[in-house]
Amino acid sequence: MANTKSAYKRIEIAERNRLRNKAYKSTVKTLIKKALISINTLTKDNIPTVKSLISLTYSKIDKAIQKGVIHSNNGNSKKSSLAKAFKKYEVTLK
Repeated sequence: MANTKSAYKRIEIAERNRLRNKAYKSTVKTLIKKALISINTLTKDNIPTVKSLISLTYSKIDKAIQKGVIHSNNGNSKKSSLAKAFKKYEVTLK
């Protein structure tokens, strides 16, 4: 346990940040899963909906990068894999 007031405060701050980071990571993971599921069920009718979901996912990933929750290379890798999956299924529809 902390011996000083400042050390105790740092413990509280670290816990608060851990919970905030956990929430960001959880949101990003959930959105990626939803986007991949919608990409796998892609039809010509729901392309705009899937694109908007991917756009939302991109923005959440960018926000997590901006907040320092995930590294920029990690975020870019996630966005790249989403784009690659979307492109793969989009090409098969044409």
